Amino acid sequence: MLSPKKTKYNKYHRGRIKGKAVRGNKICFGLFGLQAINPSWISSNQIDAARKVIDKYTKRDGKAWIRIFPDKSLTKRAAETRMGSGKGSVDSWVAKVKPGTILFEINLISESIAKLALNLASHKLSVKTRIINKYKYSYANKTI
Repeated sequence: MLSPKKTKYNKYHRGRIKGKAVRGNKICFGLFGLQAINPSWISSNQIDAARKVIDKYTKRDGKAWIRIFPDKSLTKRAAETRMGSGKGSVDSWVAKVKPGTILFEINLISESIAKLALNLASHKLSVKTRIINKYKYSYANKTI
């Protein structure tokens, strides 16, 4: 399970996700990528499950990159506790994902295998995604 070694604060406010991704929205390392369409939190368990599916389906032939990291802590209060007495303890870690963020990238494998692997990985995530090519971006059913 992914989690940061050290953070400035161990408990964060929930906050909200506004706007589109300005950074991390272009394919940098591979040829094919999985791009988020809507904003969401993605847990470290979901990231790990998607990574395992990609590794298993590609049979470790290609190279895969994880472009997101869970650096936000989620807290949870113990069951049946009274009000007050502060914020709960850290329960899990999530990555904040804005629309347009590239989640995973794949290289060195055929297009059909890459698309099937990324499609299987997208079923493990709690965010709507699309598969994009480095040289062929599709916007609103148009290929440029």
